[in-house]
Amino acid sequence: MSSLFKLVNYLNFMGLEQGSPHRRWNGRRFAAGLGRACAGALLFALPMFMTMEMWELGFYMDRTRLLLLLLVNIPLLLILSDRVGFEETMTWRDAGRDAAVAYAVGIVTSFLILTVTGVLDFEQSAFEVIGKIAVQAVPASIGALLGRSQLNGDDDNHDENDDDPIQNGPTDYAGELFLMSVGALFLGLNVAPTEEVILLSYKMTPLHVLAAIVLSLVVMHAFVYAVSFKGGHEIGDDVPAWHIIVRFTLPGYVIALLVSAYTLWTFQRFDDMSVGQMLSTTIVLALPSSIGAAAARLIL
Repeated sequence: MSSLFKLVNYLNFMGLEQGSPHRRWNGRRFAAGLGRACAGALLFALPMFMTMEMWELGFYMDRTRLLLLLLVNIPLLLILSDRVGFEETMTWRDAGRDAAVAYAVGIVTSFLILTVTGVLDFEQSAFEVIGKIAVQAVPASIGALLGRSQLNGDDDNHDENDDDPIQNGPTDYAGELFLMSVGALFLGLNVAPTEEVILLSYKMTPLHVLAAIVLSLVVMHAFVYAVSFKGGHEIGDDVPAWHIIVRFTLPGYVIALLVSAYTLWTFQRFDDMSVGQMLSTTIVLALPSSIGAAAARLIL
């Protein structure tokens, strides 16, 4: 009961005018912030809500791996909330509250969509229902926090804030790498549960695998760093190209590989595979994940 009371209080806080010394209630601000969170959850997770493999994961997925995924999602949401959450946060406590609300929005959204589409029904066991909601709540909660950046939400004044991390992105190297990991998840989670990843890895020869690695690196570098997209890194005349490759492109691809490998392991896609086949499957998934990592500041 106390946790519910704290959550309600925080939802009230979301609707308060930040610029007011008395923090007057602003119902429009609250509704807009909560609406962006729900819309972000749908935008991020709707493809997975409609994917049969994700439904099946909720039933047979190893509960230890599922629990680990839920626990890993907590610090991810906490850091993401501090950097690009649906509300500007001043302290880690505020970021924690945003993360808790995002998780709650992810759970509720998952329950509603899965119920409306008939994936959940009253004849299923609690074990199956909880598993299906839990596995879907992870991407949905991430999407809830990304609602502000995805939908270009801002305060009621609609003024450009030069200090807003949504507008300018992180300036520190660790922040860049973190956003890359979220971008890799953004695209990788949509593909990882599908059978096509496994099928492609069996069809590919070593030459195909090598070509996939080269293509991933080339696309990563060209997508943001060589092409002057908004939010990207332009290569100045005084900066050697190899510096950008070593500092951003190669670490970004390593992050995409690690995120892909962890996602595949969590979803039990590595079961009964040889080491070589695991590596091949990881490289296949790293192709979309690497694009998501390179485009992190564009899509997040």
